[in-house]
Amino acid sequence: MQCPVRNGIAALAVFAIPLIIAGCASPGNVAPQAHGTDPMSLDAGAAIRAADIDAKWPAVDWWQAYQDPQLNSWVAAALAGNPTLAVAQARVRSAQALAAVNAAALSPQVNGNMSIQGEHWPDNVYYGPGPLGDQTTWNNTASLNLSYHLDVWGRDKNAAEAALDLAHARAADARAAQLELEVNVVRAYIDLSMNYALLDIATSTLAQQQQVATLANRRLQGGLGTQLEVTQAETPLPEYERRIDALDEHIALDRNQLAALAGQGPGAGDAITRPQLALSGPAGLPSTLPAALIGHRPDVVAARWTVAAQARGIDVAHADFYPDIDLLASVGGFAAMGPFFQFLHAQNGSWTAGPALSLPILDGGRLRAQLGVASAGYDEAAEQYNQTIVSALKEISDQVVRMRSLETQAKEAQRSVDIATRNYQLAREGYRRGLTDYVNVLIAQSQQLHAQEGVARVQADRLTVRATLVAALGGGLVEPADGPAEADTFPARGRGKAAQGARAGAAAAHSTAAPAPAAAAGSTTGSTMNAGSAARPAAQADTPGTKRPASQAGAQPLMQRVTQPGATQFATQPATQSATQSVVQPVTQPAAPLDAATSNAIANANAR
Repeated sequence: MQCPVRNGIAALAVFAIPLIIAGCASPGNVAPQAHGTDPMSLDAGAAIRAADIDAKWPAVDWWQAYQDPQLNSWVAAALAGNPTLAVAQARVRSAQALAAVNAAALSPQVNGNMSIQGEHWPDNVYYGPGPLGDQTTWNNTASLNLSYHLDVWGRDKNAAEAALDLAHARAADARAAQLELEVNVVRAYIDLSMNYALLDIATSTLAQQQQVATLANRRLQGGLGTQLEVTQAETPLPEYERRIDALDEHIALDRNQLAALAGQGPGAGDAITRPQLALSGPAGLPSTLPAALIGHRPDVVAARWTVAAQARGIDVAHADFYPDIDLLASVGGFAAMGPFFQFLHAQNGSWTAGPALSLPILDGGRLRAQLGVASAGYDEAAEQYNQTIVSALKEISDQVVRMRSLETQAKEAQRSVDIATRNYQLAREGYRRGLTDYVNVLIAQSQQLHAQEGVARVQADRLTVRATLVAALGGGLVEPADGPAEADTFPARGRGKAAQGARAGAAAAHSTAAPAPAAAAGSTTGSTMNAGSAARPAAQADTPGTKRPASQAGAQPLMQRVTQPGATQFATQPATQSATQSVVQPVTQPAAPLDAATSNAIANANAR
């Protein structure tokens, strides 16, 4: 016969569970408001559409297109020894370790405790001899404790995935730091090359002016000139000498900058010789722009991983509203005032086992405020991702516009040099023959100097804009970097509705945008922040809605340094040992070179 009291207790427990859950603090209507932007929904602009779209993405060793072995060696030295890059890599390792710490919460925790304490009893009148007088006893305990958190609501799983997503973001940040370092080395090297060209111009101009001053003195001695002409001819000499000194200073500073970027002392830059940069041919854009941009730019990849991490943070905040259940068990032996090994006897053993439950009922709105913080963090991350996409397209368009403008400027600057050089030769010859005064020579020489400097600066700008365009395209990657799946960029609660709303917004924006080039029209992302279908082959694309196992959360790779010929790149490595390892290897692609250096043209013009 069943006990009615026991049945009543069981029934009460059954009804109490939903009442307890109903009594939990409520999240209310707190939810994120922002969503990611589909790059294909943005109008790329006329400059990008009109550019050559048959080019490939930048090669891993893109700086080798400048055809300067000395530059190649300094980029390699910077990648190997730059402290700032080492800091970024240390942050990656720290984030990976933190992800491992969070993943450990998914496993049972077993701890052992042991205490051994001896006590000698006195034998005197005050304490009384007693049965333990003048004896030593032991108070020993030993226990084995097990605890396991039942992750019913996915709090620990989402916390582990959030930490892993942040580790992926830090890896992308490290790749961005590497790209910035590469570009800074190339820019400093180009600036060094420009200062050498300007030094040649200043030295040539000083030599010309010294010849004119000599001619003025001869005319004065021959009774054909005046002292005023001599003074006018000698007046610019100190200024030209000052320019030479200033350019020597700039060259020394550029050498120091290159040495510092390589993590070396200023003395290492003393061995740098004159750069020999040469680029020819126009630069183009990849045909998959802008769809594949989210997989090639490390800052965009980092922003997407940050959005995914913030989404998991919202899931963690939601889980805090529900009961927290732990399974606890312990087994051990305890003995007091006995022999040393008495605590190991069976009759002194004990065990405990059972669940422990905690439930938030009244918290003064703390949990709802925490959810609000997480939601606002998600909105911030999503809008930062949107801004990164907008800025990326702007940077690419800016460089395309600059390249087109500088191509025209280079032709005009060279024509100006030719005309100014011819004008100076005529003015100087006329002055030598006494057909014109020195003022015309001074004006012609000033025009020639400015024209030659303009050619040198335009050429340096053309070399620099190529490096800036490479940076805008995300540098050299063999294949797009993996990012989170579309489903992982939304919180679990309302994920389908959020994704549907984001797609609807992207479709509406895309319908108002200008049509993309035909070559890129076939590339679609299918989502707001999914790089899979746009940036990777279909066989490797993320499946929307696929959830990562907690032990392999985000099996997408993390980036770490590996040694490559002439450079240091990143390989991909998962943060957990159980994740499958994959390595991003470099691929060498022929880079499209720009126009050849025009310093020889300047020298030839001076020789005329």
